[in-house]
Amino acid sequence: MPSTLEIDAQLVITWNGHPLQLAAAGTYLILNIPSQQVLDELTAGPPKVPGAPKAPKAPGPDPLQQINDLARQLGWVLDLRVGGKTYVTFGVQRTPKITLNAVLGKIGSFFK
Repeated sequence: MPSTLEIDAQLVITWNGHPLQLAAAGTYLILNIPSQQVLDELTAGPPKVPGAPKAPKAPGPDPLQQINDLARQLGWVLDLRVGGKTYVTFGVQRTPKITLNAVLGKIGSFFK
């Protein structure tokens, strides 16, 4: 009986008019998001009320670390790409591997 789940699939999901591409082969998954702006929209959460006080950061484990731990448990590697360039890789080591593309993309999104 295999100890990991293997997947072979290609899926394109349209979210707010933007194509999000998911491809998988064996235990390697790639999620491609078209641009940094789309990633910012996806991760923004619900709209904030103007003038409302900033909510304190909830104590507990880091969500990125939880994703990484889950990927490691399943034996998967999840490669999150923005505009075709690797942004962060989950499941290959104890902590998520964040690339220079992620840092520069996030900095650049502040100026748009």
